[in-house]
Amino acid sequence: MKLFIRLVLIFTLSFVIVPPVWAKKGIRDAVVKIYTTYNRYNYYEPWKMRSQEQRTGSGCIISGKRILTNAHVVGDQTFIQVRRAGDSRKYTAEVKTVAHECDLAILQVNDQLFFTGIKPLGIGSLAEVRDKIAVYGFPSGGDELCITAGVVSRVGHRKYTHSSAYLLAGQIDAAINPGSSGGPVIKDDKIVGVAFQAGSGENISYMVPVPVINHFLKDIKDGRYDGIPGLGISWQRTESPDIRSKYNMTEKQTGVLVNKVYPDSTAKGILSSGDIILSIDGKNIGNDGKIEFRKGERTHFEYLLQNKYINDTAKFEILRENKNVNIEIKLSESVNQGRLVPHERYDVAPTYYILGGLVFAPLTLNFLKEWGNWYDDAPMNLVNYYYYGEATDDQREIVLLVKILADEANVGYHDWRYKVISYINGKTISTMKDLISAFEEHEGNYHTIVDEWGYQIVLDKVKVNENSHRILEKYKIGSDRSKDLAR
Repeated sequence: MKLFIRLVLIFTLSFVIVPPVWAKKGIRDAVVKIYTTYNRYNYYEPWKMRSQEQRTGSGCIISGKRILTNAHVVGDQTFIQVRRAGDSRKYTAEVKTVAHECDLAILQVNDQLFFTGIKPLGIGSLAEVRDKIAVYGFPSGGDELCITAGVVSRVGHRKYTHSSAYLLAGQIDAAINPGSSGGPVIKDDKIVGVAFQAGSGENISYMVPVPVINHFLKDIKDGRYDGIPGLGISWQRTESPDIRSKYNMTEKQTGVLVNKVYPDSTAKGILSSGDIILSIDGKNIGNDGKIEFRKGERTHFEYLLQNKYINDTAKFEILRENKNVNIEIKLSESVNQGRLVPHERYDVAPTYYILGGLVFAPLTLNFLKEWGNWYDDAPMNLVNYYYYGEATDDQREIVLLVKILADEANVGYHDWRYKVISYINGKTISTMKDLISAFEEHEGNYHTIVDEWGYQIVLDKVKVNENSHRILEKYKIGSDRSKDLAR
């Protein structure tokens, strides 16, 4: 019985909720609750919006009368209000800058009364493992500020749920619940992280750490967010002695093998399949694809690139055909760019094109999420494209026939939906722009649409031209294409 009580006490002490009155007043006053009204697009009918919804989150006031929070707290927003801890008044706020890939955003409040008596929170340094921290925020279930205490468990790369980007993160054992997102993680009265997602196990949560925060804040000094550089390659570890032997790596050499260089990669024409990347900026890369970023701590090698800024240059040492070669690469693209099927997008309208009642759109994760439990319920071939599809010079997007708006002009095809389009009028379809030109530049009597399985839709071109506008009016659609595809 005594042993049981001792274990309960140990567990309880590992997860401490600190009453708000214990929090230092200066920190407490700088923490805000965020009320977001948002509206998302219907990707199955991409000319439509869904009904508006609400969410809450947390943030804190930093220098320059700015509010730092998570991008996912304000994504797809239409109206935002903020309230300081201990205050009843809500103030209208606006998104000044948002960076979805690193899940950070800056809000501004034009009413200067909001900042009266507030001392902004400073940014600290990258927390050490076992450092004691406190998370400030407004979790769901109440309007009062809540502070949870814990320690930093580890620092390393992981996937950010909001963007699917693989970036540096800090794991903590303080609770992060819905509504806590965006709240500051505090050590020695300074921000060492921004709470942004919960883990899959008990007492596992994550924060955006200082290096990512500082990168974001420095990036936006010119009033624009450019992004975090990415390399745009497929690579693998070289831990197998056989693969190391095949590529003539010496015992002292370590690195990663380049498998593919994607079409939009900044390394296209510089790196090649079969190259071994040995080091970046003089920092050796392990056979496991990791580098030492702090004494005794290792993380993903692209961290060396992610600390740079768009259009910076990185120096690479590679092993190519038994020779050590030194090259430079200008980092002009951000992480996650150039995917065949994009990760989830926010704050942008979906792309679509309609002709003869046929609705076309690129495959995106947003579209897959129309199924709710999409990884189980969405068409398997589309899910596979998202997980395993890779962009090539001949295919930059997966172009879908989403649905057909039933009309006498397209009789015989009304049940066609979710079809991957390969050819239109004999032309290979790599992007939505290819699709439009294949239709609009066609001089034949019939439009022929061929899907990836070889099935065809054949439509009389004259009937399509005569009825397309009428079909749009019938279904109350204002335009035959999204604004990004405007003529």
